[in-house]
Amino acid sequence: MSIVAENISWSIGAKSILDAVSFAVEPGEMLGLLGPNGSGKTSLLRLLAGLRRPRAGRVLLDGRDISTIPRRTIAQRLAFVEQHATTNQNLTVDDVVKLGRFPHRSFFSGWTAEDDRAVDTALARAGMAGKRHDNWQNLSGGERQRAHIARALAQNPSELILDEPTNHLDVEHQIGLLSLVAELPVTSILALHDINHAAMFCDRLVVLQQGRVVATGKPADVLTEELLRDVFNIEARVEPSPHHGRPHVHFLRPNRGDRA
Repeated sequence: MSIVAENISWSIGAKSILDAVSFAVEPGEMLGLLGPNGSGKTSLLRLLAGLRRPRAGRVLLDGRDISTIPRRTIAQRLAFVEQHATTNQNLTVDDVVKLGRFPHRSFFSGWTAEDDRAVDTALARAGMAGKRHDNWQNLSGGERQRAHIARALAQNPSELILDEPTNHLDVEHQIGLLSLVAELPVTSILALHDINHAAMFCDRLVVLQQGRVVATGKPADVLTEELLRDVFNIEARVEPSPHHGRPHVHFLRPNRGDRA
């Protein structure tokens, strides 16, 4: 297994955020994390990335407790992009993406041709090569999101953790980003709000509700009309898409009564 969560619990004061969460991610798998607002998705991702320690349970990275692995070693193989990642520094896009190379360089090492190639490739993959010299403060929200994705790709990670990566992106770039992640030779875990995007791109899904795992498995097994009703409080019809064969959710408009 690449990443394993074993009975993870997390709380803020007396408020329980995650309760005995367990699942495993296979190497090379794209795992989608679904759940309503407040279900614990962001807290779980930060625990999986080693940025927090669980109150109980543990996170394993290739069989090792992540809390015992040096932070630099983790950063050399695992990249994490937060939902509201930002910077207040007066940097260019190129400067931001170059930050992804720092875990691979010693304190005294100079910038190398390998570093240049990694940054160039990351910018191209994220669709930001044409913006590399633009000032960070002049970017749109979607452009900043793609720049942070490029920074993560510049790390050349074997594990990629993304919290709402399509946030602020238009439909074209949402599809493009998820297609990119699906094609990368990495293990990826993504928190997503768009259920149909999760069904279309993810190999497996984990669904959280009030800090607990209520379903896990392939999209076709997880995304049922009953689950959508019970977890997301929505009425929908689920059927295989004629285009890709995976589940497609047709949301039903709530009945608000007769309009005047």
